[in-house]
Amino acid sequence: MTQYRLAILDDYQQVSGDYAPWEELLDDGVKVTVFSAPFVSEEQAVAALEPFDIVVAMRERTRFPRHVLEALPNLQLLVTTGMANASIDLAAATERGIVVAGTAGSPAAAPELTWALLLAFARNLTVEENSLRAGGWQTGVGFELAGKTLGVVGLGKIGKRIAGYARAFGMDVLAWSQNLTEEAAAASGARKVSKEELFRESDIVTLHLRLSERTEGIVGAAELQLLGPEGLLVNTARGPLVDEAALIRALEEGWIRGAALDVFDEEPLPSGHALVHAPRTVLSPHVGYVTHESYRQFYGGAFEDVKAWLSGAPVRVLNG
Repeated sequence: MTQYRLAILDDYQQVSGDYAPWEELLDDGVKVTVFSAPFVSEEQAVAALEPFDIVVAMRERTRFPRHVLEALPNLQLLVTTGMANASIDLAAATERGIVVAGTAGSPAAAPELTWALLLAFARNLTVEENSLRAGGWQTGVGFELAGKTLGVVGLGKIGKRIAGYARAFGMDVLAWSQNLTEEAAAASGARKVSKEELFRESDIVTLHLRLSERTEGIVGAAELQLLGPEGLLVNTARGPLVDEAALIRALEEGWIRGAALDVFDEEPLPSGHALVHAPRTVLSPHVGYVTHESYRQFYGGAFEDVKAWLSGAPVRVLNG
């Protein structure tokens, strides 16, 4: 007899069942429903999720602000993949008695994707591949990373890995964030500078900050103009860290050399969006964490969270 209803959200690749034995939850009275397509609106999300007691969310693909949580009277457990999720109002969840739990994640997935995008842009790989498949041959000239300067905005776990990759490629590394110390920068092989210096002196700037009220729009027109016509912006963190309108203008008017992006203000990115048609870009659909290794930890951890909650001893609780 079903006691609980569980929703797995945004399983775009329809692989959640490959990484955790969800069918075993039937023995605990849990009926599992998988949603593979994104909700087109909060209203659609609320209508679909209203009957569910347990929700497993994939990163920030579906948002859970206060008014959404208040419209889900049956929700008791909300699992997010990863140990932080800016799209969940933890205070509102706590007030409503909803347990929010997280999972481990892969420390390598996002940094490796960052470096892949950077290299793809530097060597013009997307254009060259498309030309080759269309019957062409060499179409442009790339640039090397050795001897260039990389600016890392946010020298946390991911930023430190990126600094290591840069040093391995023979690059100089600059770093900035609001609370970064010279000692912490030096320990990662970087030199602490001001934000203005970082954008002015770097050939490539890569963003690795968490999105918050303090960091939203932290890269705007002024920073992009400092980066200049030979500068590349890489963003695999969160889209709203960058003023999107300013970035589109920078690309269209040639303020910067280009942009390599895995994240966007609106996701999935609409087909007619200006960034899809903007020049000098390499784009990917927020796949920084989409690896077998990461999914094993995400879905496996989510399954553990559900089992622990059902046993009365929840683990990895983010609001308790």
